[in-house]
Amino acid sequence: MKYGKIILAGGNGYLGGILANYFSNMADEVIILTRKPQTEKDRIKTLVWDGKTMGDWTDSLQGADLLVNLCGKNVNCRYTKKNKKEIFDSRLIPTQLLGKAIEEMENPPKLWINITSATIYRHAEDHPQDEFTGEIGKGFSIEVCKAWESSFFETNTPNTRKIALRMGIVLGLKDGAFPRLLNLVKLGLGGKQGNGEQYMSWIHEEDAAASIEWLFNHPEIEGVVNCTAPEAIKNHVLMHSIRKAFGCNFGLPAPAWLLAIGAKIIGTETELILKSRWVKPTLLLNSGFDFKYPNIQGAVEDILKK
Repeated sequence: MKYGKIILAGGNGYLGGILANYFSNMADEVIILTRKPQTEKDRIKTLVWDGKTMGDWTDSLQGADLLVNLCGKNVNCRYTKKNKKEIFDSRLIPTQLLGKAIEEMENPPKLWINITSATIYRHAEDHPQDEFTGEIGKGFSIEVCKAWESSFFETNTPNTRKIALRMGIVLGLKDGAFPRLLNLVKLGLGGKQGNGEQYMSWIHEEDAAASIEWLFNHPEIEGVVNCTAPEAIKNHVLMHSIRKAFGCNFGLPAPAWLLAIGAKIIGTETELILKSRWVKPTLLLNSGFDFKYPNIQGAVEDILKK
């Protein structure tokens, strides 16, 4: 299908780059809203915005086929008071700003997808959490997700379909979690983290992009959608899969007490590693979406080939 205009708000990061390249051959133009101008290439353009105030960038939303909001400070940091405020503000303020701009438009985007997080569900080792029966968890990261989605859905946009896409951990070679895990394997530290029984809900970068295309082409889908591979995996299985694909037979494990020390040293939180995220993409599966990489071994082998 040929698209007209696609807008990626805050699309200068890893996932934004994946989406820009994916849609550049399908759309007349892809516009990235970013705080810093970038070199334009092919049909990918950039517009400067601050994510806080109205400006000329609002004109770009008029008549867009698709708006994807990717704004948000990386949560890979210590949860200090300052960082907590920045994590909240960097998500809520741009979302509310986009909502306000769309409310005032005569020809708003057809579909607005807010990339939120599958971490909104509780720590789950007993059964998967889906869009219908999943239980919302407790804690700082969950409160962020709840406020984020509330600010998204509370805007009045009757002519724009809205989807909160609860994204799992996106796996690819250029950035995100995978290169960091691969480095541990290369250093001989690629064993399980903690007890290794915690689940990780993940998705290959190609499936993440393809799922957004799928959702655009299925106007009956709206509201909350989980975006994860159908097969969540335990941490020890993930690390074994990476070691196997890389050709490494051994990896030292990292017990929880050691992770706590390491997290302080590198400025992150152990929750990002030890929380069990077992999420099921029921809506995508029920609608017939065909995952190119449904299992972790195939996904890891493909990433390493690239």
